[in-house]
Amino acid sequence: MRITVEIDDRKLNDIITLTGINKKSPAINHVLDEFLRESRLRRTLKQVREGAVDFQVTNDELESGWDDDSD
Repeated sequence: MRITVEIDDRKLNDIITLTGINKKSPAINHVLDEFLRESRLRRTLKQVREGAVDFQVTNDELESGWDDDSD
């Protein structure tokens, strides 16, 4: 979808620098994807902490599957 939005130049430059994506639309889409992913993760973790989700994985199982290269 094409839309016109006002984005602060400094923020856009920071996004381009931090993502390494030089084109504006792909850089903004990347940041939006990351924001949505993180929001879903936070919501799921909150549900787990509150006991709303039956999460039956031990800490050792979590750590063995952790991928530090996900960036």
